[in-house]
Amino acid sequence: MSSMTFEQLELDPILVRALTDMGYTKPTTIQSQVIPEAMSGRDIMASAPTGTGKTAAFLLPICQHLLDFPRRQAGPARILILTPTRELAIQIGEDAKKIAKHTALRVEVITGGVHESQHLPALTKTTDIVVATPGRLLQYIDAETFDCRDIEMLVLDEADRMLDMGFIKDVDRIAAEARWRRQTMLFSATLEGRGLMSFSADLLKAPVELSAEPPRSERKKINQWVHLADNPEHKFALLTNLLRQPDVTRSIIFVKTRDRLMELASRLQQEGLHNAWLRGEMDQEKRIEALSRFRIGRVNILVATDVASRGIDLPQVSHVINYDLPRTADVYVHRIGRTGRAGEKGTAISLVEAHDMPLLVRIEKYIEEPLKRRFIEGLRPLHKEAKVASRKRKDGDSKTKKKLEPVKKEKVRSRDTKAKGKPKWAIAKAEAGAKAYKAKKPSKKPASDDSNE
Repeated sequence: MSSMTFEQLELDPILVRALTDMGYTKPTTIQSQVIPEAMSGRDIMASAPTGTGKTAAFLLPICQHLLDFPRRQAGPARILILTPTRELAIQIGEDAKKIAKHTALRVEVITGGVHESQHLPALTKTTDIVVATPGRLLQYIDAETFDCRDIEMLVLDEADRMLDMGFIKDVDRIAAEARWRRQTMLFSATLEGRGLMSFSADLLKAPVELSAEPPRSERKKINQWVHLADNPEHKFALLTNLLRQPDVTRSIIFVKTRDRLMELASRLQQEGLHNAWLRGEMDQEKRIEALSRFRIGRVNILVATDVASRGIDLPQVSHVINYDLPRTADVYVHRIGRTGRAGEKGTAISLVEAHDMPLLVRIEKYIEEPLKRRFIEGLRPLHKEAKVASRKRKDGDSKTKKKLEPVKKEKVRSRDTKAKGKPKWAIAKAEAGAKAYKAKKPSKKPASDDSNE
């Protein structure tokens, strides 16, 4: 696979020239797998971790299809790409324009947070590819200003994230509007989970299932380690020390909440560590401004919540620092995928307090490798690493508890331990009662006989 070239994938020389301009010389694993199947017209269900060239894997066969079957008349979009976040939609739109640079193909983006006037070209002019977030697109479909009848190919990118964000109904409705399409492609970080399987079963017809190399092999070029922190102040001291190291040239720092983000961004600013920040529910203009400041190098630190852990292709990120560990192990993989992109090496560092240890154990189990512990002289932790009890021990503890319970009950009354069942006087009383009952019974019989006579 690695020795294959883009020419061997039977792509138009115009597209290959654009890829050369972008610095791509040979296809990645997922591109080698998806492009031939997609160009043959098959529905695709593909698993690809972030940073593996997934976007080009669907954009190249899309552009090839549009070149092979040029439109005969003006009209609405022929290709629809749905994605969960604005940032990812903008990123895919930019990549599509670069790939279609030497063609006459038109690409438009529809997202929330933007005035309707900016979407007018996508809604009124002849467009070939539309990249959209589901919620905003559905508004235009309901208003009958966006026409899905000419859609030939539907692509769902980050399908697992769309499920997490509650977009299933919106996507189902959009797919129903584009029911005359001839091909559907679904991309997801993983192809696991009942929700995703039933979601894909409704949308795809006899799909070919493809999977890029597992995340571990893609992460070999990312160095990962952990710094243990005694408390929040120690953690902040570790962070500022790391950010001042000469090899930390461009870094993304991940935190778990918007409040934490604002607090950390302002503290770093006070330390003279200038940064941009990115979080959910920002105005689109502010988002674009923050990303462009980071992209062009006006600031080299970006503080972000998990809204930035997927889909945003930020060049030459040397370090990802998990100031807060993510709630789930798969998000950890997406976060660290912001570094070590396009064949470059990267570093992912996690700052871990005692209460984070159960999360760290889950992450290590998920990626199937232990993360190295490192120390900074002068900032070594005073406390030993907190141990996380294994499940086996817990099971053992519950068993011992069950064994002890009967002993506690036996202490309630000493008589219960000496004689089980009724005491002798009670047994004697019962026996006497039984004898008396038997003695009375014969005396009743003659009376009953007389009555019968």
